[in-house]
Order: sequence, then C-alpha cells, then structure tokens
Amino acid sequence: MSYQALARKWRPGNFEELVGQDHVRRALVNGIENDRLHHAFLFTGTRGVGKTTIARILARCINCESGMTTQPCGTCNACVEIDEGRMVDLIEVDAASRTGIDDTRELLDNVQYAPTRARYKVYLIDEVHQLSTHSFNALLKTLEEPPPHVKFLFATTDPQKVPVTVLSRCLQFHLKRLDQQAIADRIVEICKAENIELDDRAVESLSLAADGSLRDGLSLLDQAIAFCGGKLTGDDVDAMLGTIDHKHVQTILRAVAAGDGAAAVQAIEDSAEFAPDYLRMLKDLARQLHQAAVTQVVPEAEASQFTRELAALLSPELCQLCYQIAVAACGDLDLAPDRRSGVEMAVLRMIAFRPATVLADGEASPPPTGGADGGTKSPSANASAREAAKAAAGVSSAAPAKKPATAAPKATAAPPGGKLDPVAQWESLLDAIGLRGPAREMCNHGHPTAFDGQRLDLVIDEGCAQFDSPRSRTRLAEHLSEYFGCSVEVRVKVDRVENATPAQKRTERTEQKKARDQQVLAEDSKLDLLKSTFDARVVETRDSL
Repeated sequence: MSYQALARKWRPGNFEELVGQDHVRRALVNGIENDRLHHAFLFTGTRGVGKTTIARILARCINCESGMTTQPCGTCNACVEIDEGRMVDLIEVDAASRTGIDDTRELLDNVQYAPTRARYKVYLIDEVHQLSTHSFNALLKTLEEPPPHVKFLFATTDPQKVPVTVLSRCLQFHLKRLDQQAIADRIVEICKAENIELDDRAVESLSLAADGSLRDGLSLLDQAIAFCGGKLTGDDVDAMLGTIDHKHVQTILRAVAAGDGAAAVQAIEDSAEFAPDYLRMLKDLARQLHQAAVTQVVPEAEASQFTRELAALLSPELCQLCYQIAVAACGDLDLAPDRRSGVEMAVLRMIAFRPATVLADGEASPPPTGGADGGTKSPSANASAREAAKAAAGVSSAAPAKKPATAAPKATAAPPGGKLDPVAQWESLLDAIGLRGPAREMCNHGHPTAFDGQRLDLVIDEGCAQFDSPRSRTRLAEHLSEYFGCSVEVRVKVDRVENATPAQKRTERTEQKKARDQQVLAEDSKLDLLKSTFDARVVETRDSL
C-alpha cells in the first residue's frame, strides 16, 4: 500500500478526535442531539484549521446507518464511503475550478432528487468565495428554501468575498487558529503512535512553524521525518526550517542590551553560515522580547533563565521599543536590498535609538558612547544603569547632585554610607533608583516625612490618593532596598503634604521657563515690528511656549 501523508492519515473522523474548535463542536453537537440542524452552514478560517474536516464529520453524523448521532460508527457503508471520498450522495465541489453559472446550474438540477443511499444529500463546496456573481445568484433561491433531504456545507478562507445575501442564509462558524500547545500535543500524540522519536525542541520548532495550522504542522512533520531519517532532533528540524539556533538569537539580544553594535553584527554574521530564514529570525527576536516584557510586568510568570536575564538587562522602555522595531521590520523586510541587511538594520536601530535616561535636573542623558572597539556600550543590568545615570547627572557617592539655578535649594547632607537622603533629596533619589511607571507617579505626588534607614514614611497629597496602590508601594520598597543595601519598609499616608512634591517642583520649573520665554518675546524688537506693521498679536496656546 502506498504511503499516506500524516495530515490525511490522522484526519479526525468524529468530533472527539477534533483538535480545538470547541465552540463549533458544541453548537453542532447540540444541533444534532436536539434535532435542530440548519440546512446551510458556512465554515470560515485560515488554512489547515479544520473547515473541510468538520464538514465531513457532520456529513458522517447525519448519514451514519446507525442513525443521526454525534458519534458515527465509522464502520458502516456510509461512514466508510464518506471517509474514502466515494459517497455518491456527498457532492464535493472545488469552487475554484467550477466557478461558472453552468456548473452551478448542473448542481442545482439534481437538488430536487432524493438521495440514492444516504439519509441526506450533502453539497460540500470548498472555497465557495470563488464562485462567480451569477453562480451565487442562481444558488440563492435553492439555498433559502431547499428540499428537506438536502444540506449545504460551505468552506472558505475569505468570507468577505461571499455576498451578504448568501451569508444571511447560512449559519456561520469562524474556526480559530490553533494555539501552539494544541499543535504540539497533537504532534507528540501522532509521533508516539507512529513510533517516531523526537525531542522537545523539535516539537517546539514544528508547532511554532505551523503558525496556527494543524495541517501545516503535520506536513512539516512529514518533511522532518524524511529530512532527519526517522529520529527528530531540535538541531535537524531547525536546519530544515531555516531557523537559527536559539543561542544566536540570545547572543544578538545580549549585544542589544549591552549597546554593542559590533557584537550584534558579528552574531548575525555567525548565523549566516547556517542559511537562516531571516523573517523567522526577526520573529524569534520579537518573541523573546515579548516574553521578557511579560516577565518585567509579571515577575511570577513562568519564564526561562534567559528570559529572566533579558528582563533584567533591558529597561521596560527599551524592551518595548526593541519589540516594536522587530515587529515593524518584519513588514519592511522585503523592501530591504537583501534580507540579511534588513535584519542588521533592525538590530542596529535597537541599539542606536535608545530611550534617554531622565536625569535629576530634568535633562535627557546623551546616547551611549562608543567603546574602544568602536561599539556602543551601556550598563548590563538595571542597578548598573542607575549608577551610570547617577554618574552622568553628577551624583557621586559622597555628594548630592548639582541643581540648576531655577531648581529647588540644594539638599542637606546624605545619610551615613554616602547615599542620598530621602527626606532632603527626594526627587534626586527617585531619579537615582530608576523608579518608573505607576510607582514613580505615586512618589511624584508625595514627600517623605521620616527615614531611619529601615522604614520610610511617605505622605501622599490628599488630592492625589488615586495614585496610591499596594503594588506601587512594593515597587518603591524594592528599589529602596536595592539602593540602600538593606530591607526598607514603606508606609504611606494620604494627607496634606508640607514640602513641595516633585510634581509641584516640575510645574514650578515649567512656569518659570514659560515666564522667561515670555520675557524674551517681550524684549524682541522684531516682534514689535511685526505687531506694528501687520497689526499682529501674540496668541498663546498650550504648546506655544
């Protein structure tokens, strides 16, 4: 007997074997059990998710010789003939090859006749959206009022091209793309039954390459079996798919985190000898960055050791920016002179366009400077990044940061250990510890009243109580503990704040800058000339100063 492809051999024969699509299975099972089965169904979805398979299962359920059932026997003549594609009362039509009005009329001429052997005559039209406009019009009347012995089952990957007059006469079911885990489980199940050895990395690579299509996953499994000679390993499967080893992706991301352009380009060059799929390389970079971003927001989430390392190396802003660059580069890859240069430019953009660190005086830090080897360098961990920011801002371990002339008065001496004093140098301390997000916003609207080295009492302005949250308190405590090198407890109270908060100081600086700008305009002789010549006047808007 000739070899049968795995996608055909392991095609589900009943609803129990169906992978995913529980919402469709539930509706059809209830319809059969309650004898409330519609006469026309439209199954939509991307390729390989089970549209035609579900249609054939439904045809078996309603034509099984043991009676209408949700569990066809699979052994009667009707079930066997439907499974083998030779049931005379199951008319399967490929709309792509029979689009004309004459083909449709030929089908409809036989609708009035009762089925030859089965309980129902079933018309299964695949890729129905390719029928011509005249064919759809000819189908409308029969589709609305068919004989009681006829069922119409339509499948399409592009429901937008199906006329609304047809859609309104059908029950529509949209089949979802299968998730990676469902495809992986099915691959493992089939390999066990076929006595094929494979490792976890091979399963992961195949299920990921399937891109939501189980049929594609099984076709790739067939190809991998032929490529690997029966025993599937992650390295062999990756070589077949053109996927670079995970270590190359990790090397690139480490270079991006370190701001080392030379190392990043070298890592891409090292991977080129394996003839990688560069689009898949970009997707792997985006996938790793996504996992790192999730770990940063949800530290308790399950993650690999490298993911946690990457989450610590990248700031949340840089992680989000790199992810956006990688995703955008996927769409622009075909516009590049060649795909390798497209990937290189995307990685170099991740290094060149880095979020500026906000310093204590409100100015942005300069971009990373090149090292001795010509590459750009930046700290490799959050703590180191914060120390670098402090150094760039003029904050040493022995003296507080210098403030511009318009800023608040200089803070008092730091507490023992050469650290900034939270009570006297609150705004500078927030910049030094690198606090961001909701926790930083909470601190911007408050001011400490006491700090004894182990406990910080923070008062939040009574008009800004909405910024206070348990998570923000925890984040503040974690950053302070890391900065002072000991466990620091944070207690927050909502009340009237005696001292100026960072938010109030920022507003004051903005107003002072606005006043200076207005003074410059008032003293500008050219502005007076414009006013007198053209009867002009200054119109102040929110963004004008």
